[in-house]
Amino acid sequence: MILAATFAAAAAMPAAHASADLAKAKACMACHTVASKLVGPSYKDVATKYAKDSGAEARLALKIQKGSSGTWGPIPMPANPQVSDAEAQTLAKWILAQK
Repeated sequence: MILAATFAAAAAMPAAHASADLAKAKACMACHTVASKLVGPSYKDVATKYAKDSGAEARLALKIQKGSSGTWGPIPMPANPQVSDAEAQTLAKWILAQK
């Protein structure tokens, strides 16, 4: 009974909340925050930069997994091979919604 209630609560969680939890679980928050620059840019800055880019979600998902350099300055973003394709898509979608 408790287990069923836990699954029901998890299923009812808004996507943004679930993605914030995923970002924490995958160590994204070690370098990024939603609203201010840390080591890397804030998610709001990323969303603003790519707001009119129709291919941004796919490119961000790839950068999340493979890493990148030079886009936001001299500090490279390391690859995150522990992030699956589906997780990278979820994270990219969530990041782009942080306007």
